[in-house]
Amino acid sequence: MEPWNVSTVTEFQLLGFQNLLEWQTLLFAIFLIIYFLTIMGNVVIITVVSQNQQLHLPMYIFLKHLSFLEIWYTSTIVPLLLGNLLSWGQVISFSACMAQLYFFVFFGATECFLLAMMAYDRYLAICSPLHYSFLMSTEICAKLVAISWLVGIGTGLLPSLMISKLNFCGPNKINHFFCDLPPLMQLSCSSVYITELVIFLLSIAVLCICFFLTLVSYVFIVSSILKIPSASGRIKTFSTCGSHLAVVTIYYGTMISMYVRPNAYLSTEINKIISVFYTVVTPLLNPVIYSLRNKDFKEAVRKVMRRKCGIYGIRVKGSVFMK
Repeated sequence: MEPWNVSTVTEFQLLGFQNLLEWQTLLFAIFLIIYFLTIMGNVVIITVVSQNQQLHLPMYIFLKHLSFLEIWYTSTIVPLLLGNLLSWGQVISFSACMAQLYFFVFFGATECFLLAMMAYDRYLAICSPLHYSFLMSTEICAKLVAISWLVGIGTGLLPSLMISKLNFCGPNKINHFFCDLPPLMQLSCSSVYITELVIFLLSIAVLCICFFLTLVSYVFIVSSILKIPSASGRIKTFSTCGSHLAVVTIYYGTMISMYVRPNAYLSTEINKIISVFYTVVTPLLNPVIYSLRNKDFKEAVRKVMRRKCGIYGIRVKGSVFMK
């Protein structure tokens, strides 16, 4: 009896939004605008925080690293998505697909840790203001940031290595707009039980634990806010914290719904919509919520604009950056 001829897949075809062919141009325009605004918004945050000494505080150091991460996180996904919308059925090599998978998991996990650290920082600032400078010094902040990046690097290695060791015999069409874990495992012709179990446990460890720590921090923050005697102060603080919590919930909620559900797959089209939220939408919302609603940051932006415009002899009175 002759052995079967088994071919190995060397490239994948990303189908993207193939069911929305008549909307491809509109989707391209929308995603391009969101990508441009995301890059510009996060670049502004990095520039302003770096050039303003008054913002060299733990809160803004975390924010600068989050903005730097968001630029690379969204750039891992969106350019390929835009290319797919222009040329349906874009082809990506196996090695490039594994590289995209690694950076996606790496940046996504690092963002989870950074968001948890930022929530802990706000908890200390609001609930323990007298001990804040001791508990969250610049040195401690730098260590927490380094830990977030290093753990993120390690988190990205395991899933990408396990996926790369699977056998892919065909078909090679990924019904998604990037190389994500669930569609890749569905294409494998070898057993994915161990791989799926490990990724499920890793997702619980990263997503659920970080989300739980973030929620606990905000519970203590809200309890402290309720003790504020001024009604206007409570409303203002609730507004800011509520916006932060909304963005965090969107990010964690969509990620958990995708990766913490073994042996239960939603339709591929619903998966794509969910993926758009944590790969395209939240990278845009983060700079808006965490900076543009912050009075000190907006004042720092005005100072940078006055300084830049003063260099070029441009009058800024009456501009959007002036009160």
